[in-house]
Amino acid sequence: MTCVSIQDGSFILMPLIRAIQDNKQYLSDIDGFIGDGDHGINMNKGFTLCEEQLKAEPGDLSHGFKTLSHILMSQIGGSMGPLYGMFFSAMAKASKNKDTLDAAGFGQMLTAAKDKVQSISEAQPGDKTLLDVLLPAEESYRAALNANESFDSCLDRMSSAAEQGRDATKDMVAKVGRSSRLGERSRGVIDAGSASCCLILQVMAKAIKDTI
Repeated sequence: MTCVSIQDGSFILMPLIRAIQDNKQYLSDIDGFIGDGDHGINMNKGFTLCEEQLKAEPGDLSHGFKTLSHILMSQIGGSMGPLYGMFFSAMAKASKNKDTLDAAGFGQMLTAAKDKVQSISEAQPGDKTLLDVLLPAEESYRAALNANESFDSCLDRMSSAAEQGRDATKDMVAKVGRSSRLGERSRGVIDAGSASCCLILQVMAKAIKDTI
């Protein structure tokens, strides 16, 4: 079965960090329509701090995700720090003590991250949050995996579902968080959390596919 070495976690962490840095303004602009306008700024701060720490203390993928998780939970305010902190914490635990990653292993990481975020979030599907990306992405990946599709195909299906989930939030009304106070006025804009979640999943997928 096709797999990749995860003894050096930078092959995923560095593309993730660059993607957040490059999309800092985009994510903040989206957030500014119905939120505080600081989502990209906060994410960039956390991921850049992670970059600095990983340059000093490199390690495997689990170490990288654990480092990112700790920084997001301790340095980033609001709801997104804890949500993404727990997301990456779950991925770190699911990849711990592994030298390689295959389709089943990444599926375990993705499901663990999904379950952890759901356990700490009051949001439901359709509430215009990152769960509207994460849930269908994980479901599509799992369906492809159960159908014995290739690692590449599983990742492609996850990426496609993530993008569809992100775009679907445009027509939703926010039900949780500060944007929920806007009611119908929150409709017509993509949710910033869904945009960053889609970005994260798609960058991870590409990094893995580029390495396979």
